[in-house]
Amino acid sequence: MSFGASDKDDDVMSEINMTPLVDVMLVLLIIFIITVPVINHAVKLDLPRAESQPNDVKPAHIDVAIDANGVVSWNGAAVDEQSLKGHIATAAALSPQPELHLRADRKTPYENVARLMSAAQIGGLNKIGFVTDPDAPR
Repeated sequence: MSFGASDKDDDVMSEINMTPLVDVMLVLLIIFIITVPVINHAVKLDLPRAESQPNDVKPAHIDVAIDANGVVSWNGAAVDEQSLKGHIATAAALSPQPELHLRADRKTPYENVARLMSAAQIGGLNKIGFVTDPDAPR
């Protein structure tokens, strides 16, 4: 059984006519050859050169710690509630505003942590981060 030879005149031809496909391919090739140089047209400009260093100012951070007894430390120094509010107010007035890094002892009641967070929010400190120790024993 061969595709090219047919014994009868009324048999269906099983060959694919490649001529129209080749014609379409050649037309597309000519279109792409003509349009590619037009697409790459660019305007040459002599732009000024500027050199500068990025001004990346990182805000300071304040370490606040609460131990299991509820004693609050501001940057390592123990403070009472009134001086804590004063420290928060002065820190909130700085620009850029410093971040408050809160470290709480594992056995600290949540009430003390919530009270400190509320005082910071009322005082105007918006950036509060919790510092944890992932390697601490449970």
